[in-house]
Amino acid sequence: MLNHMATITSDKKLRSLIKESVREVLGTELMKLRALALPEIAMREQRDIERRYGKPSRKSVKSYSL
Repeated sequence: MLNHMATITSDKKLRSLIKESVREVLGTELMKLRALALPEIAMREQRDIERRYGKPSRKSVKSYSL
């Protein structure tokens, strides 16, 4: 009986770990898809945006290369 309870607990932990991992991977892949959907802009256009609104803050904690 005790062994059966340990198996159920380890099954729950494993499922939880798998769900968390799948969410993380899906989140990463969605970020890549969103980045691909963003239009590219010319340097002149980027300078104009920075002149009008200032440079973006450097608070980003994650970056993904495509």
